[in-house]
Amino acid sequence: MAARTSRSSAKDRPSYRCTECGWTTAKWLGRCPECQAWGTVEEYGAPAVRTTAPGRVTSAALPIGQVDGRQATARGTGVPELDRVLGGGLVPGAVVLLAGEPGVGKSTLLLDVAAKAASDEHRTLYVTGEESASQVRLRADRINALSEHLYLAAETDLSAVLAHLDSVKPSLLILDSVQTVASPEIDGAPGGMAQVREVAGALIRASKERGMSTLLVGHVTKDGAIAGPRLLEHLVDVVLHFEGDRHARLRLVRGVKNRYGATDEVGCFELHDEGITGLTDPSGLFLTRRAEPVPGTCLTVTLEGRRPLVAEVQALTVDSQIPSPRRTTSGLETSRVSMMLAVLEQRGRISALGKRDIYSATVGGVKLSEPAADLAVALALASAASDTPLPKNLVAIGEVGLAGEVRRVTGVQRRLAEAHRLGFTHALVPSDPGKVPAGMRVLEVADIGDALRVLPRGRRRSGGADGGDDGRGDGGGKAAARARPEDAPLQSARRQ
Repeated sequence: MAARTSRSSAKDRPSYRCTECGWTTAKWLGRCPECQAWGTVEEYGAPAVRTTAPGRVTSAALPIGQVDGRQATARGTGVPELDRVLGGGLVPGAVVLLAGEPGVGKSTLLLDVAAKAASDEHRTLYVTGEESASQVRLRADRINALSEHLYLAAETDLSAVLAHLDSVKPSLLILDSVQTVASPEIDGAPGGMAQVREVAGALIRASKERGMSTLLVGHVTKDGAIAGPRLLEHLVDVVLHFEGDRHARLRLVRGVKNRYGATDEVGCFELHDEGITGLTDPSGLFLTRRAEPVPGTCLTVTLEGRRPLVAEVQALTVDSQIPSPRRTTSGLETSRVSMMLAVLEQRGRISALGKRDIYSATVGGVKLSEPAADLAVALALASAASDTPLPKNLVAIGEVGLAGEVRRVTGVQRRLAEAHRLGFTHALVPSDPGKVPAGMRVLEVADIGDALRVLPRGRRRSGGADGGDDGRGDGGGKAAARARPEDAPLQSARRQ
């Protein structure tokens, strides 16, 4: 009798739930501790005590060696660069989340994928919740993404989207975007945590049951993170980030999570007026071909995932007109540039940088964040300070430490192979680079002092603290005949 009374009192006890994220509690709170929203905790009654009994299984458990893996064979999307990131294509039943900033080109890319993936045997359903069907048709005309097997619908209701799946029976569903679709069974506005969780869960169940691939477009916050609950990234099979500067043509699709392939792959695209196209060899976007070398420029090879890309670093130093000289960067991390300036002044004995405005940037909108670009940044700054160009066809690879040492980096052989393929003949690398391409002259440098010796010793403009420093602290402003850049600086390089 006492047990029955206790059960009845627990059943009648009120409970509270957040209307935004669905978090439940036994007492009322003014602020939800899960989503930090104010005034969203409301009483809805005590949750019923449920027990789950063993039910009927959908399929018997088999040894993993007897499971047929042919049903999960990836199918190409028609866009090779996207297939590269996905690991070969879209797996039936896979759910992919593509996130990126507004205007970066997500809708343009997915509309191109929708048209190329559609065929007689595989229909594609494109559901837009942010635009009307006529607006999407105009963009399809502009980028030539028309197909008779591509179906288009403008819906913001989850039940309507599921009804379209029953009528069209597509092999590929594209939803743009998951934050604009809402379920009538869940309280809260579209884009809230509870709504995003419910919509994503329903589409994931439909994808697994039908063997249908699904591409979801996701919004990002002002910090660049994917908007919505973190659970969304755990539920989907693949998470892709669409990156790129809206003022540049280059776009990168980077794999963050991939259950069917590697997560260090990067796809390169070029956005233009006629749409978006894949770039199998994007290094040309990051280079400026010149007949003669220019002071303040240095080339390096960066790794985007497993793909080597040759990029150009540029630096410019001018006399400052204000007490605190400017330090401006574009495409480079400000902290890394500041470290290179300190190393050049202390370890390289370059005093011409302290009282000058310094501007450093990359070419083509590429962002260099890995330490392997340190040596190229340091040489570009030293070249700009001394107004002396570096030798022609030279690339610099290596991480520079605070003690001035040049440290080893990963993938040196792949970087050198890419530089040699593009016609570069000389390279500065850390010690023990391994096997290098035949015909390429490689100079191993141990510290920043060894690297600075590649600067030809000619007449340079003054600008040091004493008015006579040549920018390297090695000659006190003495004039010397300018040597040809491709001659003396690398005479000590060893041929391998």
